[in-house]
Amino acid sequence: MKKSLIIVAPNGAKKMKSDHPALPMTPEEIAQEVAACAEAGAAMVHLHARDNDGHHSLDIDDNLQVMDAVKARVGSDVVIQVTTEAIGIYTPQQQMALIKAVVPEAASFAIKELIPDQSSEKTAADFFHWIAAENILPQYILYSGDDVARYLSLKAKGIIPNAPHHLLFVLGRYHVQQQSSVSGLREFLQYQEQLGQTPWACCAFGISEQTILLEAAKQGGDVRIGFENNLFAADGKQLATSNASQVADLVDVFKAAGISPMNVSELRQGYGGS
Repeated sequence: MKKSLIIVAPNGAKKMKSDHPALPMTPEEIAQEVAACAEAGAAMVHLHARDNDGHHSLDIDDNLQVMDAVKARVGSDVVIQVTTEAIGIYTPQQQMALIKAVVPEAASFAIKELIPDQSSEKTAADFFHWIAAENILPQYILYSGDDVARYLSLKAKGIIPNAPHHLLFVLGRYHVQQQSSVSGLREFLQYQEQLGQTPWACCAFGISEQTILLEAAKQGGDVRIGFENNLFAADGKQLATSNASQVADLVDVFKAAGISPMNVSELRQGYGGS
């Protein structure tokens, strides 16, 4: 049976309670939702901390509070992936400082944010090699085929080290009304031969999320699901009850297609985590 890692992104950087009343924002709410998602079949959480006003935060204390709350609730049953998303506010230096301070099991980086130009390559290389030495599992976030080509170039130059890592293909982020389609996968999968055995995942904005994620899993990819990308149930007509309900529904669809969700032990053994 095929295996696919399910990552849950329960809140993201910008959505608020006004978008969905069940959106988890406080450390306690996030921890409770992560526990439910782990029970439903997610093995990794893409963690966004919020400050006291509910805004996305790369503040070290804010992130430690959320990490501690999740660990207290689920122990080692979920791999915590800390985001470094800038949302136009945080600098590459602040992004890197967060990860060096909290040293998570996994972390995600948008290449276009962390390495905005050639002059930033040396600093990024030093940081990514530190990541490898610390046995942190990095995930490089790619928004287009051009991003994949740049990732391959950075890897060829040794800026991205030859160490375990993961990729995330983001569909629909820059589409009108942030709606993605299955056809968007082709832009990324054209690079499959060059990517070789590097594991990748897909996330998809909009109501076609589940359909796209199923296709990604059929193509050998992992998936990321949750309120960060889509608030609706699979029918696209009504709001999903929770992130956990989205995960549970996806697990059912996967199993019907002969795909099994990867458990946390398989994740750590397969992708070089601690």
